[in-house]
Amino acid sequence: MLAIWIVAVLLTGYVIGCAHGSVLAQRLSGVDLKETGVKNAGASNATIVLGKKYGALVALVDIGKGALTIIVLRMLLGNAFSEEVVWTLLFLAGAAVVIGHNFPFYMKFNGGKGTATVIGVLLALDWRIGLAGLALFIAASLLSNYIVVGVLMLYVTLLVVAVWMAEGAWPIVTAAGLFLLALWKHIENFQRIKEGTEKKVRTVIKR
Repeated sequence: MLAIWIVAVLLTGYVIGCAHGSVLAQRLSGVDLKETGVKNAGASNATIVLGKKYGALVALVDIGKGALTIIVLRMLLGNAFSEEVVWTLLFLAGAAVVIGHNFPFYMKFNGGKGTATVIGVLLALDWRIGLAGLALFIAASLLSNYIVVGVLMLYVTLLVVAVWMAEGAWPIVTAAGLFLLALWKHIENFQRIKEGTEKKVRTVIKR
């Protein structure tokens, strides 16, 4: 039975993750975010290219799918499993949604970078820690003037949840894997920072 749950959680999470806010933004604006700006299907590129309103729209959709997945799964699981199994399934679901966002099949497995979706997952796992992670994300982004620094703080927060709140080893392994994935997905951002061409937070806010 547990194996069936794991497969269902991974597949469902991936499909939900493929539902991109950037697709809605494209239909409303006529602009393909994968073809302009930093060519990323996420809220940050939507803000850079289309402005704050579209950035907020994309963020809300991507945050919502992460949060909704965890909330619904937690309701479905109820008391069917031990706390350790529940936490494992929740983290696997969160990871699946992020992977679906990052690698949607209809975008040739080249989507966004998972930032907004991770925020949604964090908020649903524990809204207090989720808000703390969001505050840390904003503070780190503003202080460094680079969003990517704040993004890494979100994944650190997820790892903290896995270590101090969740039970068992799998949540920690999953959170660590997502952190490594985030580093890999943001290599180009670090390269642009090194070259001095990365968009700065204060520049984007002024749009």
